[in-house]
Amino acid sequence: MHIKNSLIYILTLFISFSGNYSISQDMDFPEDKVHYIIKSKQNGCELTIFAEIEIEDQWHINAANLPAESFSIPTDILIDTSYKYRIEDTIYEPKSHYVYDEIAKENLYLHDGKITISKKIFIQTKDNFTLKGFFTFQTCDDNHCLPPYDGEFEVKVNGCDYKEEYVPPTSFKEGLSDTENKSKEKINAEKNKTNEQLKVLENNEGKAGKKSLLLIFFLSFLSGFAALLTPCVFPMIPMTVSFFTKQSQNKTAGIRNAILYGISIIIIYVFLGTIITAIFGASFLNSLSTNVYFNIFFFVLLVVFAISFLGAFDINLPNSWVTKADSASSKGGFLGIFFMAFTLALVSFSCTGPIVGTLLVESATIGGIGPFVGMFGFSLALALPFALFAAFPGWLNSLPKSGGWLNTVKVFLGFLELALAFKFLSNADLVLQSHFIERELFIAIWVGIFFVLSLYLFGFIKLPNDSPVESLSVGRTILATSVLIFVFYLIPGLWGAPLKLISGFPPPMSYSESPSGLSTSAISFKKTENTHLGPQGISVFHDLDEGLAYAKRINKPTFLDFTGHACINCRKMEEKVWGEEGVLNILKDSVVIVSLYVDDKRLLPEKEHKEVEIAPGKIIQVSTIGDKWSAYQAKTYKALSQPYYIMLDKNGNDLSNGSADYLNHGNKKDFLNWLRDGIKEYKTS
Repeated sequence: MHIKNSLIYILTLFISFSGNYSISQDMDFPEDKVHYIIKSKQNGCELTIFAEIEIEDQWHINAANLPAESFSIPTDILIDTSYKYRIEDTIYEPKSHYVYDEIAKENLYLHDGKITISKKIFIQTKDNFTLKGFFTFQTCDDNHCLPPYDGEFEVKVNGCDYKEEYVPPTSFKEGLSDTENKSKEKINAEKNKTNEQLKVLENNEGKAGKKSLLLIFFLSFLSGFAALLTPCVFPMIPMTVSFFTKQSQNKTAGIRNAILYGISIIIIYVFLGTIITAIFGASFLNSLSTNVYFNIFFFVLLVVFAISFLGAFDINLPNSWVTKADSASSKGGFLGIFFMAFTLALVSFSCTGPIVGTLLVESATIGGIGPFVGMFGFSLALALPFALFAAFPGWLNSLPKSGGWLNTVKVFLGFLELALAFKFLSNADLVLQSHFIERELFIAIWVGIFFVLSLYLFGFIKLPNDSPVESLSVGRTILATSVLIFVFYLIPGLWGAPLKLISGFPPPMSYSESPSGLSTSAISFKKTENTHLGPQGISVFHDLDEGLAYAKRINKPTFLDFTGHACINCRKMEEKVWGEEGVLNILKDSVVIVSLYVDDKRLLPEKEHKEVEIAPGKIIQVSTIGDKWSAYQAKTYKALSQPYYIMLDKNGNDLSNGSADYLNHGNKKDFLNWLRDGIKEYKTS
């Protein structure tokens, strides 16, 4: 029983006994309030365990499927693990009702009266056997709860010819059997589950993207404000205010026109993001982060943008476009205001183009509606000041005057673009495993870029479009000093320092010319046959079957790590959380790690190329090592996000501690608790 449930158990005992200094003969017992019978029904290799439950009036039990944040103890059918069968995770129950608990500040999901819950297993042996388990629940009324109840049960099970029946896969080799070898029973069963499985897969993909979309919006919003401070955009503010002051007959009309102007700016940029999404599609965009050719293309694109910002040349649109848009802006009404906004977008393109291009690159790599969200955030930040100053022209007096500082902002953004470009080149190198840009070289490149930037900010370097600098402002001095401090912070990374501030950007520690740093001895890496050097100097397997066999031989749980060479959140997890005290000890000594890279582009042997149906109607073409593990993750766990962690028992079955990921376990406390729960479950399995 978990610590949380133990505390609830103690609390319920206290509540039950409060007001009685001795145990009364009239004390309530759970088995007196809830009557149940355990039954089973076998259909070939599929066995369903039923709990037929009758709850006395005024009493109730908790639902089986509770929200993750709930502190209630769920009703469950717990079945002992065995190689003779596979247990389906789902527990089936009728719809529960809920009440809001003012004390717990949460909804309580309950059952009362007569109900039936069930759970399925899939038999994997021809021999008859006895299945054992527990039926567990907690009984409550409106005033208090009784202690949790665990009732043992046994069920006689007949063996079956499991090779001819559909058995959900427990290993990779079973899970990727060819589609044409499916039995008719399996096909029919999967057709009935199509909608449910697709919904699970899409929901898991959606959860992983929510936080990324929020980050893209935040970065895009900041980029919009940065674009305002460039020489192409900032001087346009007073010109725009002058236009609306002359065109508006009164203050009300001015405010209305200003709002329409801001909306027009947003429409123009959001339309661009929508076009990008519509042309390529969500699934295609989602694959960009691991595609070698696109990463190289993005690298070249950002380098060109960076050189433009540094002053080598301007990226301008044809003058005829600007002229036509400007002439159209003289028309009255919304159409004229819209073309005024369109003129702004065209005139300022030499400054906003590289920023917009970078945003589209970044937002495209997370897939889905990323470009739409990115352009909305950017245009919102860009439109707000124009609309506000147009509505309230008196605010113009508070703006600083245009000058050389605008070009300094532009150059600063150019250096940032250049540094970001090498992240995409590094992604391509990691996916190919070519070891061209290893960790030391990547950090050295960043040290060089930011050191030159600090020299520029201090005034030692002058670029083509710069104005003479007679003295440094306080703000520029502070910024230059901060950049120089960042350079000093990066330098120890050349010799193996972890650099947690930029975790996820450089290649991992294992992708290095010298994984041990300057030390002549290995960093506590215990080499085992068929293992590789993994994060934090841990020995890891890259093959699932080899890892499972080794874990079973040494009697340790298997730690499945679905990861990616180009996965930034994977690197953050490995560098910030895996190395924490307590976590590192467990990962090194108490589990066997199997790291499966879903973006490994090395080809499989021709005979292993196949089509894999990860869910009814969704096919993955398996031709590379990455395809192989991506298909396995999607088919077995209905998840496609990385990092994604699962712990397995000695028979390769999932432990009951569930899965872990960066969004929900990206800190020491939650990840350590998850690991400990898994190890505790393994010892009792």
